[in-house]
Amino acid sequence: MDKFVVQGGATLAGKLHISGSKNTALPLMAAALLAPGVSTLGNIPNLRDVRTFQRVLEYSGATVVHNPDTAQITIDGSTLSRAESPYELVKRMRASFYMLGALLGRFGEARVSLPGGCAWGPRPVGLHLDGLQALGATIELDAGYVVAKAPPGGLPGGRFKMTPSSVGATINIALAAACARGSSVIENAAMEPDVVVFCEALQAMGVPMEGVGTATLTIEGGASLRPIQFDNCPDRIELGTFMIAAALAGSHDEPLVITGGRTDHLGDAFLEAFAKSGARITEADGQLIVHPPTQIHPVSVETGIYPGFPTDLQAQWSVYMTQATGNAAIRDRIYTDRFKHIPELKRMGVEAIVVQDQVVIEGGHRLQGAQVMSTDLRASVSLVLAGLVASGETHVLRVYHLDRGYEDLEHKLAAVGAQIERVSYDEWADPE
Repeated sequence: MDKFVVQGGATLAGKLHISGSKNTALPLMAAALLAPGVSTLGNIPNLRDVRTFQRVLEYSGATVVHNPDTAQITIDGSTLSRAESPYELVKRMRASFYMLGALLGRFGEARVSLPGGCAWGPRPVGLHLDGLQALGATIELDAGYVVAKAPPGGLPGGRFKMTPSSVGATINIALAAACARGSSVIENAAMEPDVVVFCEALQAMGVPMEGVGTATLTIEGGASLRPIQFDNCPDRIELGTFMIAAALAGSHDEPLVITGGRTDHLGDAFLEAFAKSGARITEADGQLIVHPPTQIHPVSVETGIYPGFPTDLQAQWSVYMTQATGNAAIRDRIYTDRFKHIPELKRMGVEAIVVQDQVVIEGGHRLQGAQVMSTDLRASVSLVLAGLVASGETHVLRVYHLDRGYEDLEHKLAAVGAQIERVSYDEWADPE
């Protein structure tokens, strides 16, 4: 197993490039299954989740070739032969559940295992199933599998209002609706950039859609779908993570420069909170320059659906607020128990109290290096951020979580001055 060893105290300066979005790449790969023929997707990051989903697609018969050197993936949907995704693959990643909408749309039936994924939070799939039923599918549960079937002639389409809004459910329902016979309407649809770019790919495939980027999404089924050449968007969560890293450990003399990102994809709430903390950003010629604050001001935040503060950045914000000049509260209204990083941060000297869906961080404490355990993707990177500003050496264990969503993180950070290396270790070895 691998861990990161981080020496604290280094100053970050230079250039970082943002990779393609993980949360958009996976829906794009699922969409490519809807059309017979070869689709080519660009700006696809070389991540564990992408490789896992590639195996899921290949199990169903798709021919998939991923070239990490060019960040390009080709998917031939004409070879699909099996409307099934097994537990052994789906348990590794929740996004594999997108196969339910894709296979139901393509074949008129699907048998997909209930999903696995990060070890936090109740993230039910009920919205996905209710939405597909609203389009005309019959849904049954069979020994841990969801079995979905369209009536003879295909899904008729329908109207479904999501409560609450959900990125995953919006995508899954849209995949099926793209292949329905008639019109479908998703009310309270997710408006995140991941969903918008995914919908733009469906439009490029020939799916007539209205309301992309709004809360009411209308999808006209029945069109003949064609393969596409389509570029993925940059990863907004990686961008936000590196902005926080620059504010925490950046140089005043040589501010960190970030290339390839889109600040408009972060949403107003994050950008406003970042500015209130004392950090400043300037943009020119496609580059984002992050000027760290001379003093980090405490800023309380509350996560929300886009353009609210992203839940995928609240763990990183928690670390940022440990270095503020006062106390800050962070409430997660999306996933109300997503605070498993807090006990690990306490091992490093963080003073924090979790009460239900909120953590209160006491700022101004110097962090100390320690051995800490990754529990999920975003918690993992928050521990790395803490290690950057801690005294001494921090060992972040089980970084396979982190490998799911951050491409080449240790080399990107090392290139701008961080002292970080990947080391193999035996988790069950006795202490020397």
